[in-house]
Amino acid sequence: MPMLRAMRYLLTAALFSLAGCAHKAPEPASPPSSASGAAASSAQAIIDAPDRLEADRALDKGRHPAALLEFVGVQPGMKVAELMAGGGYTTELLARAVGPQGVVYGQNPKVVLERFAEKPWSERLARPINQNVVRVDREFEEPLPPEATGLDAVVSNIIYHDIVWIGGDRAKMNAAIFRALKPGGAYIVIDSSARPGTGVSDVQTLHRIDEQVVRDEVLAAGFQLGEESKVWRNPEDTRDWSSSPGAAGERRGTSDRFALKFIKPQ
Repeated sequence: MPMLRAMRYLLTAALFSLAGCAHKAPEPASPPSSASGAAASSAQAIIDAPDRLEADRALDKGRHPAALLEFVGVQPGMKVAELMAGGGYTTELLARAVGPQGVVYGQNPKVVLERFAEKPWSERLARPINQNVVRVDREFEEPLPPEATGLDAVVSNIIYHDIVWIGGDRAKMNAAIFRALKPGGAYIVIDSSARPGTGVSDVQTLHRIDEQVVRDEVLAAGFQLGEESKVWRNPEDTRDWSSSPGAAGERRGTSDRFALKFIKPQ
């Protein structure tokens, strides 16, 4: 009998436990981030705009422009700048993102304008969508005009290595960018990766730079590393071929690229 009573007790306790589980309210699911979802949707809408140039669309696969806009964190009304804007592919994306109430400073040094950028850059700026772009013809040591202050972001998109072989003073440039940004402002550097330990030896021959060089130089200017992105990473890249658009051929846009967001401390 004692054994039978014990078995009945255990069975009853188990049934009560199951009943409690059956009536327990389910754990609420974590809601999706509406902010990140809205940013992604807005960025893709910019990329899908019907008035974008077909030549720009042809570059999208390798450039990942929607991811770029999200990584920069650009929003309507912001003040941003692009270093070595070239023909303006990225500048126009930024101009669309900040909208008519924002401003984009597009900088090019003399050598870039003379060698290849003057014509496409001038044609780009003539497009109505780029009315909020300020053309800046300045050298890298002081890349932004005096009125460019309190900026939300400065973008260096696959050109930091060019500044090295052109002979720009990166220490002065990074210090100038630090001054131009508002506290909490972002300095985004994306570039093609050289093999670790190669420093700046591949900047002209392979158009690549050792990521550690960029980290060390920008941090030395007073920035803090805020975020990294793996969107542009390609672990299959052997890093022994030139990522220059003219030399890469079918491999254009497939180089392993690091993406670093540095922040000016508050």
